[in-house]
Amino acid sequence: MQWLVRDGNWPLAALFTAPFLLALVPLWADKFGIALTLVYVQLPLYLLHQWEEHADDRFRQYLNRVAAGGREALTPTMTFWINSLGVWGIDLAALYLAWAVRPALGLAAGYLSIVNAVAHLAAALRRREYNPGLWTAIGLFLPFGGWCIYAVARAAQAGWGDHLIGIGIAMAIHVAIIIHVIRRVRSLATANRSQLVIVRQFAP
Repeated sequence: MQWLVRDGNWPLAALFTAPFLLALVPLWADKFGIALTLVYVQLPLYLLHQWEEHADDRFRQYLNRVAAGGREALTPTMTFWINSLGVWGIDLAALYLAWAVRPALGLAAGYLSIVNAVAHLAAALRRREYNPGLWTAIGLFLPFGGWCIYAVARAAQAGWGDHLIGIGIAMAIHVAIIIHVIRRVRSLATANRSQLVIVRQFAP
């Protein structure tokens, strides 16, 4: 875990893994069809996105700077677990649920990519600057996430309820991250104020 998480090597591992997963796409398409294949594809595409976003600790440092005033709202360990459980875990669960339970449940993987892309675009437009992960969000998530949603919805004859479940899962992941950052910033601000009061009390 030291090498993978604390030393920040997991984005490089993601970059290394993605091409091997993409190389399996023809086999997936032949065996399971285009809809389930597009659900599967969201994971390796997300791995490529995570390399752009998190290599050299780019996104964590960016978010801590613009959203937390330089405070460590996101730690390296939390960043890893958010991206592993909140992305890899969700995409894997969506794939298995689409295969074993109901094809429409695969919509969550497509919506996870689209919601992330919209968040990157909104941040870039609001701040008028690049944010880590923006290019893969535009070039990969928008076309392939949108295609995934279209293909799965068509194959599964998905209704509005299915779409609401998919987008609800994707939104819940991103909202949970925002809530964590806000709470962390407030906690750090409170701790800093307490330390300042103590310093003033004992200052000559």
